[in-house]
Amino acid sequence: MPIPRRFDRRPPERDQTRINERIRVPEVRLIGADGKQIGVVSRDEALRYARERDLDLVEVAPDARPPVCRVLDYSKYKYEQEQKAKAARRHQKSITIREIKLRPKIAANDYATKLGHVRRFLKGQDKVKVTIMFRGRETTHPERGEQLLMRLAEDVQDLGVIEQRPNLDGRNMTMLLGPVKPKPGEEPDQSAGRPAERAPKRERRQQRQERQAAAQGAAQQPGSNGGQAPAEAQRAGA
Repeated sequence: MPIPRRFDRRPPERDQTRINERIRVPEVRLIGADGKQIGVVSRDEALRYARERDLDLVEVAPDARPPVCRVLDYSKYKYEQEQKAKAARRHQKSITIREIKLRPKIAANDYATKLGHVRRFLKGQDKVKVTIMFRGRETTHPERGEQLLMRLAEDVQDLGVIEQRPNLDGRNMTMLLGPVKPKPGEEPDQSAGRPAERAPKRERRQQRQERQAAAQGAAQQPGSNGGQAPAEAQRAGA
């Protein structure tokens, strides 16, 4: 039985871009530092051209015949490429798909609750996958599930649109709703899809103290169960 490897001893991935002496082809198509094409020259001549200008020879199109190489400052070039990749990731919008499950014979109050969840998700700019689950002989009437899905789509048409129409897959029928794009200058409600935040701890403590003070005040009032009986009642009892 082979012994499992506890540690990954593979060497770390290194930059696959070929530069300077790592370029092995005899000829390259050379582009100068100013972006102008010089032409097809030998690799040694291209290296000499780059060294005279204190720059690097970088292979930018390895699949071309001959490969295309450019003369530039590789450290600066690599830094700029990393910054562009970071900026692209920063502007990417993550898409969240929520899922709501229904039954064909759902009660009215349960439908209203599910509808509220769907509206909240769409307000938060999330997509919603609505699934109708069939059981037993309910699969013989898939049109009921489709009618329920289309009814739900009509009830949220002010917030969402159908991106994938009802599709029957085995015992489930699914439909995908997407949020309506906000109008120019209108900010989407990002907090709509998240649960409400709790009040700060100091505020909760203050509210608890106020309730305790109110309870103590009510207990000390004359005639209350926790207070003393009125003086007239004590004299009458004596």
